[in-house]
Amino acid sequence: MKEYYSLSEVADLLSVSKETLRRWDRNGKLQAVRKPMSNYRVYNKDQLKIFDELDFLFNTEENSNFVKPSKDYFAIELFAGAGGLALGLEKAGIKCLALNEIDHWASETLRKNRPSWNVIEDDVKNISFSSYKRKVNIVTGGFPCQAFSYAGKKLGLKDARGTLFYEFARVVKETMPPICIGENVRGLLKHDGGRTIEGMVSILNEIGYDVLPPRLLKAIFYKVPQKRERVLIVGIRKDLNSSLFSFPKPYKKIYNLKDALQKGELFDSDVPASAGQKYPEKKKKVMELVPEGGYWRNLPVDIQKKYMGGSFFLGGGKTGMARRMSWSEPSLTLTCSPAQKQTERCHPEETRPFTIREYARIQTFPDDWDFQGSTSQQYKQIGNAVPVNLAKEIGYSIVKFLNVINGKSN
Repeated sequence: MKEYYSLSEVADLLSVSKETLRRWDRNGKLQAVRKPMSNYRVYNKDQLKIFDELDFLFNTEENSNFVKPSKDYFAIELFAGAGGLALGLEKAGIKCLALNEIDHWASETLRKNRPSWNVIEDDVKNISFSSYKRKVNIVTGGFPCQAFSYAGKKLGLKDARGTLFYEFARVVKETMPPICIGENVRGLLKHDGGRTIEGMVSILNEIGYDVLPPRLLKAIFYKVPQKRERVLIVGIRKDLNSSLFSFPKPYKKIYNLKDALQKGELFDSDVPASAGQKYPEKKKKVMELVPEGGYWRNLPVDIQKKYMGGSFFLGGGKTGMARRMSWSEPSLTLTCSPAQKQTERCHPEETRPFTIREYARIQTFPDDWDFQGSTSQQYKQIGNAVPVNLAKEIGYSIVKFLNVINGKSN
């Protein structure tokens, strides 16, 4: 049983920065202790009991979210991308009835890997799903968080016209599944001062759904070697009992970059070779000076100033710049490109960005999931995806709920 947690581990567990923990240490909210023998500053496990979200650390047994479907369950997925969410739901036993995606190369990826899937490549605004009414168990979608135009005190479906959330809600209304799930980035919680997510809840309520309090899921707790977070908005049709749905329980073990790229529990082989971006020679020379787990502040000051330019004199940590990943930690959240200056994702040993297959491994895609399009298109598809393992755990929660409302819990 783990007794001590490092600064990095606690930062990951609580989704705060290391600097926040140092500030808490200084003001007495959570003070680090000296680990016996090594004298490293760490946190005793018992100190973490003050955080409700870390209750799972104190359970004596590792949980499993696995549950088997008692019958066939069918999903419609909007904004399907390269299939991370759909593949995860499939692994949980949910069948995809239809997937909508406007991007051509992402649609090609879906068709290439699952020829049997009904992939609808078009703008969702042009598609009616009314023929699926009462024939689908779940509608999912990862829509962007666009602000709404407000009319009166209560936001209604018509007020969200022109946004992709409107289209998501429209499809839910057309099909009326027992459950709908919207997923998004953490920023949705504070978008437009919180009014955007309030509007989404109001709209789903109007069309016949009770909405559970939005939940932030941290991928590192669901067998994903990446510090990625997704917000889930879960709506349960009002003729059903919304309290029967429960979010997936987190796992204690946190996987790191070594688990992602080398043979082990997550994958039964080392990551296969594949194409990838390269650094220009000038940038490569700078990145070669950054140690494993380091970033721009680890460079000599004269090189810092030259590399950072005006940003050198601005406030803030800018910890994504000139950042080299560490084998012993989960990867930082992947972006649509592994070599953007603000969000650098450099290999821990080799001075290069992650390759396509390394990117896919970090998102827990299987090695045989074949991405289509140019290298940049493939990076974009992977970077935008829901991690497959996280999606699978969400899928188990859906299956468990559907089993119960169908009278066959297990």
